[in-house]
Amino acid sequence: MAEVKEETKYFYPPKEFVEEAYVSSREEYETMWKQSVYEPEEFWGNIASELTWFKKWLKVNREDFSKGQIEWFIGGKTNISYNCLDAQIKKGRGDKVAILFQGEPEDDVVKLTYKDMLTYVSKFANVLKKRGVRKGDRVAIYLPMIWQLPVAMLACARIGAIHTIVFGGFSAEALRDRILDAGAKVLITANGYWRSGKNVSSKANADIACDLCAKEGHTVDKVIVVKRLDKFDVPMKAGRDTWFEEELAASDISDVCPAEWMDAEDPLFILYTSGSTGKPKGVLHTVGGYMVYVYISFKYIFDYKEKDVFFCTADIGWVTGHSYIVYGPMCNGATSIVFESVPTFPNPDRFWAIVEKFKVNSFYTAPTAIRALMKEGEKWPQGRDLSSLRVLGSVGEPINPEAWLWYHKYIGGERCPITDTWWQTETGGILICALPGAWPTIPGFATLPFFGVDARVLQARSSAKEPAVDSPVNEQGELCIGRSWPGMMRGVFGDPERFYTTYFVQQPGFYFSGDGAIRNEDGYFRLMGRIDDVVNVSGHRMGTAEVEAALNSLTTAVAESAVVGFPHEVKGEDLYAYIILKSGVEPSDALKKELVAHVRKEIGPIASPGKIQFVSGLPKTRSGKIMRRILRKVAAGAIDELGDTTTLADPAIVDEIVKGRQ
Repeated sequence: MAEVKEETKYFYPPKEFVEEAYVSSREEYETMWKQSVYEPEEFWGNIASELTWFKKWLKVNREDFSKGQIEWFIGGKTNISYNCLDAQIKKGRGDKVAILFQGEPEDDVVKLTYKDMLTYVSKFANVLKKRGVRKGDRVAIYLPMIWQLPVAMLACARIGAIHTIVFGGFSAEALRDRILDAGAKVLITANGYWRSGKNVSSKANADIACDLCAKEGHTVDKVIVVKRLDKFDVPMKAGRDTWFEEELAASDISDVCPAEWMDAEDPLFILYTSGSTGKPKGVLHTVGGYMVYVYISFKYIFDYKEKDVFFCTADIGWVTGHSYIVYGPMCNGATSIVFESVPTFPNPDRFWAIVEKFKVNSFYTAPTAIRALMKEGEKWPQGRDLSSLRVLGSVGEPINPEAWLWYHKYIGGERCPITDTWWQTETGGILICALPGAWPTIPGFATLPFFGVDARVLQARSSAKEPAVDSPVNEQGELCIGRSWPGMMRGVFGDPERFYTTYFVQQPGFYFSGDGAIRNEDGYFRLMGRIDDVVNVSGHRMGTAEVEAALNSLTTAVAESAVVGFPHEVKGEDLYAYIILKSGVEPSDALKKELVAHVRKEIGPIASPGKIQFVSGLPKTRSGKIMRRILRKVAAGAIDELGDTTTLADPAIVDEIVKGRQ
């Protein structure tokens, strides 16, 4: 296996930041980490005690990876909605802004205090109870990024209903699949929302999804519709559809709703994520462990301080939004921004305008967004006052060093620590990251495991009888976790066998992440993308993320790249590179040759792309994730096997890519 090259320049946090940080040295971190992993009863018991419990747990944790069984805070009873709202008010934060909503229209700003949120959540919880929702029932939420979304999810959590949030950009068919799998009888949606200056209907897709469910023998009994757009009429089905606002205003709806006592292991939410089979997995998270983990990970990883304003740009329809827009920040009594629109409307400085407007202190976004904004040039962030920022974060995919350095220089002003975070829907919260203030970072490296996370990079095993063997330093292996942590998923909804076979069979005794990683001499982790994105070229395993990083480092020409494998008669597999060029750069055969030479220089001849295709865009989901399955099919010439493209942000880009195939 080839040795992986790495950036060697260290970036140290400013002295003044270190002095105020919760964890100010690697030595301090290692002491805490060892206790969190080897003495979980004491460590996690102390952390959990910072939150409110109606009944204390009898035992902190119990696990058996050989059976896929995990329990945390056994016998304990609590409620995450109570901890997000009531507990914060009791701590004197009632008048503090909890949710700061910025709509797409600049003047559309709503500031909701913790008292406001408790009122809205309690009323909507009573609405749900009035409509027959009880503890354990599933409620589907199909909403855009508006303030009513955290209200709805906290209302579900308050009464013990299990919410399953479906990303507002998903198609009707995708919504149908999730409603059916969860068995949801109630759907919460909106009449429409703003998107890049246009009004988009949510209700139309919701209606189609309900009709499709009915054809499958499942009836959605109640659809509650938020009136997001005033002059945007939608059909309302008598007996089924009601307006959110009218439901709240009903005379029999009280603004008081006691929180349901929930067992720590009771389900909190189901969130669907794509798997290798194509059928989305209903990832199930439970109340107690998830609450404790997002509470403490948010506090330490973003070095959260009482007056900080936190801006995570993710959609709440994905786990990042669950954990680090709503539950994590609110369990800490933070002010969290909910932003309706996109980073490039009306101009490519919308993120930076929000940072300036609300004096944001912590900013958390995806490398995809960073690279897209890089393409627009430095003038946009330079035109805004970003001096309030103190911590930056990256999430969703491995960040290439070039994007990291641009982020550091132009957004962080070379003063803000960057925490590059690795985690998954399945993990509930961040597992590997840099604790800002505790140690230097290297661009492209997530660095070290968070508390409770026993991360290992293991060599692939051909059978369960083989012992687990750590990959040598700087050689890629499979990222696995040796024991459970509180935020870990508890199962795949309705399919315990899939849970066990997906996560505990490939590396017996470990949680198998499905991601590749290396570990350097300092113990730092670098994520290399999905293992199924590793291409075997002439017997050499080549991580596509590594090749992409090399291509992206030709900063004079490349804005973004995606690399996949395709069948090769001689090599077995070869590399196919899709390249988005920077504005003003023209595609040419000479440029292709320059790119190949650059990759050869950065990694070696074995990594040279066999084919390069210049494209105007990549097939991405509306959350910004590249749908590599489509790229692999196009590269292989399997044009008639592309599958469903309706969940893409721009399905037309697929036609362009197919026509331009090399």
